[in-house]
Amino acid sequence: MNRIIKIIFLDILKNKIVLVYTLILALLSWSSFGLEDNSAKGLLTILNVILFTVPLVSILFATIYLYNSSEFIELLLSQPVKRKKIWLSLFLGLSLSMVAAFFIGAGIPLLVNAPDSVGIMMVIVGCLISIIFVALAFLSSILTRDKAKGIGIAIMTWLYFALLFDGLVLFLLFQFSEYPIEKAMVAVTAFSPIDLARIQILLQLDVSAMMGYTGAIFKDFFGTAIGLMVSFMFLCLWAIIPFYISLKKFKNKDL
Repeated sequence: MNRIIKIIFLDILKNKIVLVYTLILALLSWSSFGLEDNSAKGLLTILNVILFTVPLVSILFATIYLYNSSEFIELLLSQPVKRKKIWLSLFLGLSLSMVAAFFIGAGIPLLVNAPDSVGIMMVIVGCLISIIFVALAFLSSILTRDKAKGIGIAIMTWLYFALLFDGLVLFLLFQFSEYPIEKAMVAVTAFSPIDLARIQILLQLDVSAMMGYTGAIFKDFFGTAIGLMVSFMFLCLWAIIPFYISLKKFKNKDL
């Protein structure tokens, strides 16, 4: 299992797409801190990168990599290796690669320029977002053998969490504005890992005006400490559940 992870990890690190992704993250991160007068503005710029660019690259790259590695996966299946170990090795290899790319590109500049709780939280959340969207990529790729459909599912998944989810939440708020639905909105927020990541970071920054309505409700209802704990727990579940479902499907899938 460790050997498979090592092969996948080294193979991905040599990939030009990952190298370009790391370079772009580094340029954006270092320039954000270099061009702004204070670190807070740089952190908000990197926050947008974490919430939009990191999920998109993670889910797209992982989905395409899995489809392109179909022959390699079939070769592994012909060996006396359990399917669970193969799928877990692929997941760990891809997750570690995307986390390494994020840490080198954005994590190091964050820790150098903002070595406080905010910078550390952004690094942790960025790594979690990378892992979560790799897990969603595994689920997308196992749902269909058609590469175009799988990539389409991955893009739609990112589009839903990055853009459409907040629109749906606002629609619900306007439709049921006459009812006390604040507690329900807290529960609804847990259905978006990007919203949870935004709340975790902005609670540290204490920029409530930029949190959006769902984030403000979350902060008022839970309070800072409890809100961070609960949102962190849900982020971990967002990484575990999609991968577990994909693992179940992979075990029973006829390849």
